Amino acid sequence: MDSQRENQPIKVFIADDHPLLRIGLRLAFESIACITIVGESDNGFETIEKIQQTVPDVALIDIDMPGLSGIPAIRVLRKAFPGMKLLALSTYNDTNYIKNAMKAGADGYVLKTIDIDGLVKLITAFHDGRPIVSPYLVNLATDMGPEAPAPARDLDSLTNREKQILKHISEGKNNKEISEGLFLSVQTVKTHVKNIFKKLNVNSRFEAAIIARESGLFE
Repeated sequence: MDSQRENQPIKVFIADDHPLLRIGLRLAFESIACITIVGESDNGFETIEKIQQTVPDVALIDIDMPGLSGIPAIRVLRKAFPGMKLLALSTYNDTNYIKNAMKAGADGYVLKTIDIDGLVKLITAFHDGRPIVSPYLVNLATDMGPEAPAPARDLDSLTNREKQILKHISEGKNNKEISEGLFLSVQTVKTHVKNIFKKLNVNSRFEAAIIARESGLFE
């Protein structure tokens, strides 16, 4: 890959909502022969759109941007471009941010305190598939510690009525449709839905439906 890069610079995209940081990186990279900047953005939605147009080799994505933040943007881009190197940029050396970036599909988590020479080394190493050790790079694969246990999903504790309502939820019905189908008030349905969420340890109807389907509860 090194010989290829002599004739073909690494295409890098910068996503960050701070103009000074983008300008600084762009100016710094202008003197680096092995890197060329192919695009910039300042929010997650624009990042996805522009990366789809420019298809860089490496994308530097700030995890804290307005609108759609960097982590969901990384999640979308990882599905669309499985081979692209996605490096999360952050001012936060925080376990939750790091874990979320890992789960979203980031290849690396880079602290913004890094200098330009160190960043160039990281970009080239990730592009070439070479291991690298840096005090500014959090190793997403090995530094996370043991995986937290999955939250308890107490399907057995659901009452027959709650199972009925969960079945309707998994079919995509809203509270009004469920209330009409089961001859209950909308408020009663809402109460049951709240209890279902609590017992399944979820925050949305979508999550509840996924659990119901994966468990084979209504097969």
